[in-house]
Amino acid sequence: MTIDGGLAPATSLRDSTSTDLAMMRAALALARRGLGTTWPNPSVGCVIVNNGHVVGRGWTGRGGRPHGEREALRRAGAAAQGATAYVTLEPCSHWGQTPPCADALIAAGLRRVIVALEDPDARVAGSGIEGLRKAGLAVERGLCAAEAAELNAGFLQRVRLGRPLVTLKLATSLDGRIATASGESRWITGSAARERAHLLRATHDAILVGTETVLADDPQLTCRLPGLAGRSPLRVVLDRQLRIPPSARLLADARQVPTWIVTLGSSDPARQELFRKAGIEVIAAEPDAAGLIDLSSALGLLGDRGLTRLLVEGGGRLAAALLRADLVDRLVWFHAPLLLGSDGIPAVAGLDPNGLAGMPRFEQLATEFVGEDVMTAFRARHPAEGGRPEQR
Repeated sequence: MTIDGGLAPATSLRDSTSTDLAMMRAALALARRGLGTTWPNPSVGCVIVNNGHVVGRGWTGRGGRPHGEREALRRAGAAAQGATAYVTLEPCSHWGQTPPCADALIAAGLRRVIVALEDPDARVAGSGIEGLRKAGLAVERGLCAAEAAELNAGFLQRVRLGRPLVTLKLATSLDGRIATASGESRWITGSAARERAHLLRATHDAILVGTETVLADDPQLTCRLPGLAGRSPLRVVLDRQLRIPPSARLLADARQVPTWIVTLGSSDPARQELFRKAGIEVIAAEPDAAGLIDLSSALGLLGDRGLTRLLVEGGGRLAAALLRADLVDRLVWFHAPLLLGSDGIPAVAGLDPNGLAGMPRFEQLATEFVGEDVMTAFRARHPAEGGRPEQR
């Protein structure tokens, strides 16, 4: 990997100093703080350094404002003159709700800007970097690019594919069961794993379940960690026939925790109006060949509304449907140290793959002990990335 010099000669990453690497990693850590709160914008971190001292730090605010660069400049003040800025995503170069961040960096008198990743948004796409260089700033690109791309994979995917990054969360026994044959499921994993699952909710824009999960569990789908109640994600339910009862907890507090229901346009208009009066946004999706909600269409509708990171906590049928449609991008699996046997309810319903070649495939990203349980994160190997062939 190289730092693309663009109008100037390219510089090898080997020429980057240990300080550059440490400061960019600090900027990435700042950007992680905003995950789940900045949509439809990316979460960007910025560190400003002058004479070896950090003089400004910032990350994207709730709802995308202020941008990380502007917050870092505000904190740096006059100390930004002649400084170096480390930014996890290319500074914007277009007017939106705020003026371009590239212009703000120029006006502050910075000497050098190191950018981890180019912004694929057509309104930016290299123009922010070009503007900085034309103004005389030294700009380097590519330091920690892989880490920056993974951090903002949701934003990048929404820009490129029009849908959010889908993370499927499973909590099972060692043999992949989510409940006993009688339906008993509380609690398979321990308290530490359940707390980590709530932290996952806090770092995603929205959480998705199906009708059966709501009917069986009557969940709240909120983040209930101390101090993080305000980080509860938007709640999305797939309910093609609007079978959720008016007594469901999702309806009771829909005015406090934003809730969307994705249904078919042919569902009962009176039921749709009932949900709207409860403060729920009703979204009409297209049916698939079987008369079910077309999942690709539904995810596109969520992307159109700005969602970038979607956590799926539905049951085995929803998990299987998303996997069959090749719509799962990340998998977070909590394994508890117990066995439930073949009569237990599986985490993933039947996939009907065409042999091994048709099975969903993943590469392992990380494994961590969480209390007595084990949490493993995976990234999907989609067909274009050398994964399973297209199943259309």
